[in-house]
Amino acid sequence: MKDSVAEEHLYLGFSHKYRDSIFPLHTSISLFLLSYCDCKLFKIFLVPTGEDVDDQFVTKNLLGDLEVHLISRCQLPVIVQSCCLPAVVVKDGKFCRAGLSVVLRHIIQKTYEADPSKKDVLELLGFKKTCLKACAEVSQWTRLCEISIPLAVEGFLTASPEHCQTIPPDILQLERKLGEPVRVHNDDKIRRQKLQQQKAGAKAAVPVLGKEATEEGKTVEMHEHPLPSLELSIAFSKLLVQEVSDAANREAAHIRRTKNSDLPLLDHVFAEGLYFTLADIVLLPCIHQFLVSSIKQGKNLVNLPLISSWYRRVQEVPGVKKAAGKCNMALLQLPELMSAPEEQLQDFSSVPDELEEENEDSNFIGGPRPTMTKLMENGIEAKFSPHPCPSWTLDWTNLPSAVNPGEGKMSRDRALRKQQQLNNLVAAVTKLTKPGDVIVDFCSGGGHVGIVLAHMMPSCQVVLIENKELSLIRAKDRSDELGLNNIWFIQANLDYFHGTFNIGVALHACGVATDMVIEHCIKSRAAFVISPCCYGFIQNTVKFKYPRSHQFKEILSYKEHMILCRFADQTAVQLPPERRLIGKQCMGLVDLDRAWAAEERNYSVQVISMEPESCSPKNNMFVGIPT
Repeated sequence: MKDSVAEEHLYLGFSHKYRDSIFPLHTSISLFLLSYCDCKLFKIFLVPTGEDVDDQFVTKNLLGDLEVHLISRCQLPVIVQSCCLPAVVVKDGKFCRAGLSVVLRHIIQKTYEADPSKKDVLELLGFKKTCLKACAEVSQWTRLCEISIPLAVEGFLTASPEHCQTIPPDILQLERKLGEPVRVHNDDKIRRQKLQQQKAGAKAAVPVLGKEATEEGKTVEMHEHPLPSLELSIAFSKLLVQEVSDAANREAAHIRRTKNSDLPLLDHVFAEGLYFTLADIVLLPCIHQFLVSSIKQGKNLVNLPLISSWYRRVQEVPGVKKAAGKCNMALLQLPELMSAPEEQLQDFSSVPDELEEENEDSNFIGGPRPTMTKLMENGIEAKFSPHPCPSWTLDWTNLPSAVNPGEGKMSRDRALRKQQQLNNLVAAVTKLTKPGDVIVDFCSGGGHVGIVLAHMMPSCQVVLIENKELSLIRAKDRSDELGLNNIWFIQANLDYFHGTFNIGVALHACGVATDMVIEHCIKSRAAFVISPCCYGFIQNTVKFKYPRSHQFKEILSYKEHMILCRFADQTAVQLPPERRLIGKQCMGLVDLDRAWAAEERNYSVQVISMEPESCSPKNNMFVGIPT
């Protein structure tokens, strides 16, 4: 066990207690993970939404062996007041992690860093440590686990009896997901083992845990379970730190010759596939509350056989029952459910999946010329405003090395281009800013923009927001080297920042992220300076539909707009000049649509080409000012 782990403060929301859980469910989930990891590294604060909360009742009756403190919203560190809870703050108050997935992943990583023997905790992050890493705006799975199901269950529990007769669509979506084939690393090897088992007709003895693995001696009570499931065997052999016998898995010649396309598909054991991960930790408190309420109302769970099986199976994982007990979560003992007759089952295929429906035709055929001609016939062409200060530049030679984007980590040519890009953004921000302004660097990466702004404008507060932890840590290291006191760092999805600010900036915000940044700025009536990127990744999401402006919607379909986006990415220097020119025109049209959409909401927006244009293939820049 390492002794040098710095204390961090964990802030959790608290609205009310319902049965055996604390709400919002994000708080119950966080506490459950802390109990499962046996993590005491954080000083925990509950932040009540109301004023009449009994301190003794909360600390003694709700939180098991975890020590907690109550704190009002106005007592929160200023950086946390700008974020959604849960949130974790380092002691100096400059670095905050916010949002459920980011906080849970951090708890797991800190637990393992403090005690590297807890490898089972680190494995909750899954293969390549990517479980729930993608933000909810771009990952349907993260959105389902982190947002949709907790909100659906909270809505189900608080609904009047006449409004909770049907199963929430998001619960049905999870049932459907559990029925989809599993894709895992090296799955063809496992699928060949499954084929061999099927052909042999073997019913393997599968290790299933009895009551609970005892903590001291790690003794496990084993039972012979007659399920002919190779997936179950592999999943639990990993949890019990056992290996499936190589001799038993040796493939016959005819099995080795079988084509991959003819191999049997793998079934789900846990939420993400064969292995127990953070997704199961997130879902268990939610599904538990849903099942308790459903049974109390006398609902038949026959429509949810896969969720019911998953719920029973998760309880057999070592440590789950113990953690549930610490959190006063009395897990149910459900009977095994057989699938209902087909006519009784709800049609899972009818569960709305807007993103799949709207984005199903993603393989567009044809070039952009017909679409561009259609716009031209309606008087719409790509147009760029003149650059307000094309020759403006920072004095890079006299700036500290930690301000310079190169600093030994880039080639000389790339560092020069990055400096040129920064010249454009900093020049535009300098024209807009005044002392005391709050400037937010969205999608900040390693802090190239934000650190320059904080150094050049000491009278302004600069906030860096980035989802990738390592990038933000690098930015903080550079800031510490410079001794900057006017800069904060927030690791979070854009949706989890709700602070007020005066200017939003983003250098090469990828795909839909550009529209997310514009939306944040408009909500705060903040000016913005944004350079878009990755046009080919633009697609309809839960919050954003394309085209964006009324003018473009009246002329172009979604598919025609997507053709422009795909060709807007074709501006690389190695492409023929004519192709690059078309790509630049497509970029201009996509960004004109965005600019007009902002102007419909009382903004004045200019689309400008950076100077020199060779600084980046993606050299467009918006400057938007509220009118």
